[in-house]
Amino acid sequence: MTLRSFSSPAPSRRQVLRMAGLAGIGLSAPAWADTTTQFSPPLPGGPNERPLTTSYPTKGAMILQRTRPPLLETPFEVFDQGVFTPNDRFFVRWHWAVIPGSVDAASFRLKVHGHVNQVLNLSLQDVLALPRVELAAVNQCSGNSRGYFQPRVPGGEWGNGAMGNARWTGVRLRDVLDRAGVKAGAVQVRCNGLDEPVVPEGPDFLKTLDVDHARDGEVMIAYAMNGEQLPLLNGFPLRLVVPGWYSTYWVKMLNDIEVLDKPDDQFWMAKAYLIPDTPGANVKPGETGYKQVPINRMVPRSFITNLRPGATVHAGAQTLVRGIAFGGGTGVRQVDVSADGGKTWAPTQLGADEGKYSFRRWQATVALPNAGQHVLMVRCTNTDGLVQPSVPVWNPSGFMQNVIESTPVVVS
Repeated sequence: MTLRSFSSPAPSRRQVLRMAGLAGIGLSAPAWADTTTQFSPPLPGGPNERPLTTSYPTKGAMILQRTRPPLLETPFEVFDQGVFTPNDRFFVRWHWAVIPGSVDAASFRLKVHGHVNQVLNLSLQDVLALPRVELAAVNQCSGNSRGYFQPRVPGGEWGNGAMGNARWTGVRLRDVLDRAGVKAGAVQVRCNGLDEPVVPEGPDFLKTLDVDHARDGEVMIAYAMNGEQLPLLNGFPLRLVVPGWYSTYWVKMLNDIEVLDKPDDQFWMAKAYLIPDTPGANVKPGETGYKQVPINRMVPRSFITNLRPGATVHAGAQTLVRGIAFGGGTGVRQVDVSADGGKTWAPTQLGADEGKYSFRRWQATVALPNAGQHVLMVRCTNTDGLVQPSVPVWNPSGFMQNVIESTPVVVS
């Protein structure tokens, strides 16, 4: 496991329990949100304006995608402020609108059952008593950047802000499973949270990992992020952390772990979050008949964060360009920038390595000699040698976008 210590001390078990007892009471997300500020995203298919909201508890100004269930997007300028995304600006994505407005830390229990030697009902104190681990990892929605898909596809029209990077503190899922005793013949581990369907016939949100993946020592049950307890909207009191995999597997308000002796065939594994079994999950619009598999490992991405599209820079001047990159399911090998629309590329200087699953900052200087319109581009190569593509992917679910990002600028 790639472990990192906090730059500030992580909370002790006593501090976590004290904070949990306070913050777990009375935090409720509004059924609607006050929106007084408009945000104009450059989404090709619109909307031309999306509201910013400050109505959600423990959250600062967020782009409002949906109120029920809450879908809150991180404004992109936040990613220029540091390698770790502040908890109060970390994106929010739920599947069902029935979410507890409070969780009683004292009575909360994490159940472990199924194909195990003994059923467990763990209190928060029991979880906190297990060996503590820390990991920096990107949490990214499968549909991050769906709003840029052309032709457009249905679903939440996210910009690039359905992602965030945090230092996660918790315990290994393996240690919890070993305490229960996984029986021979176990195949998968299924996780459930406290959210519920809005109608009786709705499929409860459940996500499943192969047993070897669940026990690899990297998958975590987190109780803190960035040195503070989990916000309610980001999964208090416990959430699964599956580093390198899309956030559909990062079950929030985790309260139930079931070990299965056969493959999981319920809706959220067999019908939802499927991708074409093709390179890059890419197919042509209208194409049918291809095999599908559950979405899994993330792919490399990189972004310019200090220059907005349409920014003005001075001709001939050395212009600082900086941003973030991540390797997806592995680390960042290199980040390159282009000042001529992708004709030539130059390496950037990489910032501190916070771990293979984390954002990594980069920077470079470019000089654009001629006045007029220019396009800056950035691409990431991960440590497996996978490079961002120059052509956008397309699939009917709007998943796994990772095309090389372009930022138009005006040289004066």
